[in-house]
Amino acid sequence: MDALRDSLAKLKVAVALDKKVLELSEIDKQSNNSDLWDDLAFAKDLLKKRASIANVVALVSGYIKKFENVLELLSLAETEKDQDLYDDCANTILQLSIDVEKAKIASFLSEEADENNCFLEINSGAGGTEAQDWVAMLARMYSRWADLHGFEVTVIDETPGEEAGSKSITLKISGYQSYGWLKTENGVHRLVRISPFDANARRHTSFASVYTYPEMDDTVQITIEEKDLKVDTYRSSGAGGQHVNKTDSAIRLTHIPTGIVVSCQVDRSQHRNRAIALSMLKARLYEVEMRKKQERLDEAMQEKKDIAWGNQIRSYVLQPYQLVKDTRTGIEVGNAQAVLDGNIDTFLEAALVYNKNLPNN
Repeated sequence: MDALRDSLAKLKVAVALDKKVLELSEIDKQSNNSDLWDDLAFAKDLLKKRASIANVVALVSGYIKKFENVLELLSLAETEKDQDLYDDCANTILQLSIDVEKAKIASFLSEEADENNCFLEINSGAGGTEAQDWVAMLARMYSRWADLHGFEVTVIDETPGEEAGSKSITLKISGYQSYGWLKTENGVHRLVRISPFDANARRHTSFASVYTYPEMDDTVQITIEEKDLKVDTYRSSGAGGQHVNKTDSAIRLTHIPTGIVVSCQVDRSQHRNRAIALSMLKARLYEVEMRKKQERLDEAMQEKKDIAWGNQIRSYVLQPYQLVKDTRTGIEVGNAQAVLDGNIDTFLEAALVYNKNLPNN
């Protein structure tokens, strides 16, 4: 009980609960102003901020209330000598301890864009068809993770592989803090398995890179000059349909000053695809600005280019044994299939703690 009490106290400090309660009160006062909606962008930003703060306050306050209730029930169980009630209290305390520890880790999601939706790009590297199949497996893994958390997944762009899988795929994962949770997935992911594409059933090593960046809303001012854009149209590569592959509805935008390339083929409308691509480009440019230091940007770009041995952040070994290991945190999971089915929270939580403890943070 003392450990749980201490964890709750640390959680209150980590999320600045008292300060957030005051902030919530001030926002509610502002929200009652009759002229609030005269500035639509400000009003939307204010209500978004309120929802975020209210979520934190409700979550932590709920944990505190549950702790107080279980203390009362424990006292009653001891007085009444009620073993069943005591056992229920013990189970509640165990689950509450787990929830509080998770909330402490979630409190690290405090950067400006952490609450936003996430764009996630996966590109094949060394390994040919095997690597392209690996891209599809990773896309499924992240989609399954999103499903488990109630997030929505949209395929924004995909370049199919010649025989299987995809050369590259871009997903949009929509959900509260999806970017904050997935931002640590940047880097090279390595797969070792018996290749289903090898007639001799030999073991193959394949690589794919993952690159995440946040979706930004209209409150972020990123100016993109038309002269700085190279616009290419092409036919969608999706399967089937009367419309697909008959019109050049897909859009590829190249931002000439930075060399950043984004593409979208999710919609039948070229106009709509262009709007989505511009939103993605805006998010990429914002993400670049957030990095501040050119050295960090160069390192990220190099990781994306050099998708091969020695640069991986995580290895997924399916043969001759099963093991998924994160090379940054040292976290290992023996049930590789569960990981590929989307159960990656252990890695995401450990990576947040790891990044929080880096010297620059």
